[in-house]
Amino acid sequence: MITQTTIQQILGRRDILDVIGGFVKLKKRGSNYLGLCPFHNEKTPSFTVSPAKELYKCFGCGKAGNTISFIMEHEKYSYVDALKWLANKYGIEIEETFQSNEQREQMQAAESLYIINAFAQQFFTTQLLETEEGQDIGLSYLKERGFREDIIKKFQIGYSPEQRDAFTKEAIAKQYNTELLLKTGLVANRNEQLMDNYRGRIIFPIHNHSGKVLGFGARILKSNDKAPKYINTPENEIYIKSKILYGSWFARQAIDKADECLLVEGYTDVVSLHQAGIENVVASGGTSLTPDQLRLIRKYSNNLTIIYDGDAAGVKAALRGLDLALEEGLNVKLVLIPDKEDPDSYVNKVGATDFREFIQKNKKDFILFQLEVALKDAGNDSVKKSEVVNRMAETISKINKAEDFTKQQDYIKHCSEILKIDEGGLHALVNKFIRDRISTQERKLPFEEAKQQEENAKQAEQTNYDDATFNLLFKDELQEREVARILLEYGIKKWDDTKLVAEHILEEMVDESLIDNTDVIRLIAAFKELLQQDRSTINKNYFIYHPDTKLSTLAVSLLNFPYEESDHWRREFSQATGYQKNLFEQSYEDFIKTIAPDNEEKLMRYLKMDEDKTNEGVDSAVNYLKLRKIKRMLLENQLDLEKQHTPEEFSMLHQTHEHLKKMEMELTKKMGAVILK
Repeated sequence: MITQTTIQQILGRRDILDVIGGFVKLKKRGSNYLGLCPFHNEKTPSFTVSPAKELYKCFGCGKAGNTISFIMEHEKYSYVDALKWLANKYGIEIEETFQSNEQREQMQAAESLYIINAFAQQFFTTQLLETEEGQDIGLSYLKERGFREDIIKKFQIGYSPEQRDAFTKEAIAKQYNTELLLKTGLVANRNEQLMDNYRGRIIFPIHNHSGKVLGFGARILKSNDKAPKYINTPENEIYIKSKILYGSWFARQAIDKADECLLVEGYTDVVSLHQAGIENVVASGGTSLTPDQLRLIRKYSNNLTIIYDGDAAGVKAALRGLDLALEEGLNVKLVLIPDKEDPDSYVNKVGATDFREFIQKNKKDFILFQLEVALKDAGNDSVKKSEVVNRMAETISKINKAEDFTKQQDYIKHCSEILKIDEGGLHALVNKFIRDRISTQERKLPFEEAKQQEENAKQAEQTNYDDATFNLLFKDELQEREVARILLEYGIKKWDDTKLVAEHILEEMVDESLIDNTDVIRLIAAFKELLQQDRSTINKNYFIYHPDTKLSTLAVSLLNFPYEESDHWRREFSQATGYQKNLFEQSYEDFIKTIAPDNEEKLMRYLKMDEDKTNEGVDSAVNYLKLRKIKRMLLENQLDLEKQHTPEEFSMLHQTHEHLKKMEMELTKKMGAVILK
């Protein structure tokens, strides 16, 4: 973990205008700054940055956050990686703590592998671009394939010379650890001699989500039946093939903007499409898609379009692992490249515009395409057709997210029509697969967990609340958020001479059941803990930049700047009163004293309205929650009254009702509210 000292250094140095200004062109507008949103396509700027509050907000797409969350969203980094990015930007040395010596050793090994890979990438790039052998063999090959030098540099493509140990000698001379060199796969031990593993090959560096080199893919140039076409880095602490998509580092922002990920098979497919201006593309490396790869895609977009060769092998490759994509909730389309071409050769053949048009016109739904291929293979064989029905039912059952229910029903309808079977029968078969899967999952549950779930279900059934009840109980979440906002905005202000606003709120809210929102509960608990431990650290930024992303997101959403002083209002005020903040830099307050001495008290009270009404707002928010609690108790008591009771029990319930109604009336009178029912 990054130490709190380092985090505080980062937060002390970070400047939201400096950071966001590196990605977005910002113009000053009043006290804030305005620009085109980097998260969606827009022509009229609606992306606003508040340097005073250290927040950003897009009023077009709704995205909002702080400096760290901007880096996380824009660069698709984790919280820790975003902190490291900022530390690197501001030259802050990172201190980390580890739970165990084993964890420390793993982290150190991973960092060492990254350092070796970075050195290797620079070595191979230099060999390609600056040596005679690299230019004559490697660079000439790439240019024959149609790759421009700028795209070669962008992807950091390199060349490993034919010499037996060119890289090995260089690495050992730089004193890199031999054991780690072997682990990277860059160096091999043959007959007790260390030598280069990628001799005479084009080198494709493979980057992680933050741009570091995880490993390499090395393509042979000479025809050699015994040698594999590609050699890839062996799995180690940082290179785990099932979690990697080639090109994701270069494609992440384009996928996010296009809201679509194009998936191809090979490295050169990705590079060629990028060169053609189609940047929302990654490669699977020719393997079946894994859950980790699919989750990586879903991190950027829910829409996946697979582009593979149109031959039998390409079709087979395209269909592998796609049931997993449905389980992950991805919308999957297929495009098969014609005429024995691959994406690399086809985009070079037809050009970028025609390639894009071809993709748009030839997208096929994955499930319907799978059905088409399966029926073609089955022919007139009734047994095989029966297998197709079962296979399709199982595939459709993988669409298991609640929001995709309509999609599942549409597939059942279309597939039953194509298969010429009863729609109800296919529906029943799909449900059978769903039940079987649920049954299998339940068997995996620990006994106590299953027992608890059963008990919860019984309690929910016995409660017998209707929709109106739930509307009454849960419609007031905004008021809970208002209490949280007041804590953040005014918590460290004085309530009176003896306590802070936060202390008053916490005293009034000793009943934890007043709040339902779990995020608000956690924020209040964190605030309470700070009050007890070190109240000097309490401020809005502590929560805006909290390492718990849920707390940070809540704080940002509560403190977002909904408006700023209008230039139009200022002009109207100036014209109406003659006020000009010019030579004397006269304040509004001084000006009011000059032009309106009789109304000075009223106008000054208006100008300070937000400050003066803090206590009133606190009481209003807390009392509203108390009132809601009373209403909830009244409702529960009323439901209990409707059941069978002894006369004594009924009398007790009636007294409870009267007591609650009295409390309700007193509270509403205090709040100045009126009870209509």
